Amino acid sequence: MRYKNDRWVNSLIYFFLASGAIVMILPLVWMFESSLKTPGQFLTTQLSLAMPENPQWANYFKRVWQMEPALQRGILNSLIISVSTIVVGTFVSALAAFSYSKLRFPGKAKLFLAELATMMIPFSVIMIPQFIIYARIGWVNTWLPLIIPGMLGNVGMIFFLRQYMSGIPTSIIESARMDGAGYFRIFMSIMLPNAKPAIAAQAILWFMGAWNDYFAPSIYLHDDNLLTVQVMISRLNAMYAINTDYPLLLTASVISLLPIIIVFIIFQRQIIASVAMSGLK
Repeated sequence: MRYKNDRWVNSLIYFFLASGAIVMILPLVWMFESSLKTPGQFLTTQLSLAMPENPQWANYFKRVWQMEPALQRGILNSLIISVSTIVVGTFVSALAAFSYSKLRFPGKAKLFLAELATMMIPFSVIMIPQFIIYARIGWVNTWLPLIIPGMLGNVGMIFFLRQYMSGIPTSIIESARMDGAGYFRIFMSIMLPNAKPAIAAQAILWFMGAWNDYFAPSIYLHDDNLLTVQVMISRLNAMYAINTDYPLLLTASVISLLPIIIVFIIFQRQIIASVAMSGLK
């Protein structure tokens, strides 16, 4: 009897999960099939998930790359900002997490709590002071406000990695210290390999957030050659919506989603492993 009840509960859970997945994926399917229409088809046909009779593949292979400002420039800008920030910021965050989880130094707990407290402050509160500071040092209309703060670490990632690294046995570090290894050697040879799933998962989530960031780039960037892909699509929307060329705008939106989808598909195992694992196997 209990086995049958478990089957019913599992079936019910799977049903709700499948229903939620379908609801979330439908807008993406509609966006893709609508991007293959002509402007006339988009405005005259009713809401449908079926592919159009004559798919306009030229939207993807030709027309979207002829838009001004250039979409490819926005994609390259977003890649430069996201990758440079995350590569350095992930290393710094992991190093800080190692310090908070395994090292002993005065004021460690208070300093960690102070960093966590910054997560409670909304960006809208510090937005104006930040802009004034960056304007006075000449960082406005450059990538520096988007790159440099991220390179100094991410508090959310530090907190997550600290909890993860705390599960790694301290006896391993003590044994390495007895063998003459320094803290940086221990970090590179022991902590990083063992925390790789958690680091990869956090880096992927951070990449998604940096790639999709619209608010900060829209504040600091004004030159078309410096815009990120999200801000550029917003500019294109203001220009091309006047001509009701919505399929072309949807094409640009689909292309902007591809890096996120590709990264998630490739590294989904790391995301699952970071949740399933706790310390060492």
